[in-house]
Amino acid sequence: MIRKRKTSNIEGLSGRRTSAIVTLFRFPLIWMLVGALGIVLTNVIFSRLSEDTNALGDVLLALIGSAAAIVIYWLTMRFLARRLVPELLLQRRAVKEVIFGAVVGLIFIIVSTALIVLFGGYSFEWADVNTSSVVWPVIATQLVAAFIEELIFRGLAFQAIEKMGGSWIALTLTSLFFGAAHLGNPGATAWGALSIVIEAGVLLGAAFLWRRNVWFIVSLHFLWNTIEGLLGIPVSGHPSSGLFTVEVTGPALLTGGNFGLEGSIIPVIISLLIAIPMLISARRKGHLLSPRQDS
Repeated sequence: MIRKRKTSNIEGLSGRRTSAIVTLFRFPLIWMLVGALGIVLTNVIFSRLSEDTNALGDVLLALIGSAAAIVIYWLTMRFLARRLVPELLLQRRAVKEVIFGAVVGLIFIIVSTALIVLFGGYSFEWADVNTSSVVWPVIATQLVAAFIEELIFRGLAFQAIEKMGGSWIALTLTSLFFGAAHLGNPGATAWGALSIVIEAGVLLGAAFLWRRNVWFIVSLHFLWNTIEGLLGIPVSGHPSSGLFTVEVTGPALLTGGNFGLEGSIIPVIISLLIAIPMLISARRKGHLLSPRQDS
C-alpha cells in the first residue's frame, strides 16, 4: 500500500509538471518567442550556406530557406499555440493571394516612385550591368526578407499580441516594433523609423487583418522591396546594385535621402490611403478580434 501511494504521488507530480510545461508554451508570448527564434536560426543557417553559391544557387537556397521558415511557423502554431493555421492554406486561394498581393505592391511602388519623379526627386538612367547578376541576388535577398519578416511580425507577433490585447493593440505594437527594428539600418533616422511604422507596419498589419492570409502580405512586401532594389534605390537604407543608376535631387522628405524610398513622405501618404480602406473592410468582415478571442 505504501509503495502504491508513493507511485501515485510521483505520477501526480509528473502530471503537474507536464501540465505546467504545456501551459507555459501555450502562453502567446512564449510560443511567439520560440517560433521567432526558430525562424531566425533557420535564416542564419541558410545565409551561411549561400555565401559560396552563384546567383541561381542563392535563389534556390532562398526558396528552401523560406519553405523551412514556413514549416517552423506551422509547427509552432499547431503544437505550441495549439491552433489551426488557416493563414497558410496551400490551395487555389494561396495562388490568388500571391497574385493579388503582387499587384497591390506593384501599384504601390510604381505610383510612389512616379510621383517622386514627377516632383523632380528622382531621375533614372540604365546602368551598364549584367542583368542576371543583378536580378537574381535581389530576388533571393528580398524573398527571404519578405518571408522572415512577415512570419515573425505579422504571423507570430501580431497574432500573439492580438490574442492577449485584441487587433488594435496588435496593429499598434507590431507597427512600432517594425519601425524600431529598422533604426539600426544605414541612413536610418527617427523620421525613417516613423515612416516604416506607417507605410510598412500599419499597411502590412492592415493587409493581414483584411485578408487573414500570409501569402498576400509576403507577396506585397516582396514586390515592393524587389522593384525598389531593381530600380537601384536603397531598400530601407541598404544600398542596392540595381538595373538603373539613380540621381537624387530635392529635399530628403521627398526623396527619402540615404534611407531610400521608405523615407519619403509620398509612400507614407499612399500607404495610409491603401491601409484605411483595408481596415474598414476588415471590420466589416468581422476580422478584428477582441482580447482573448480565438483567431
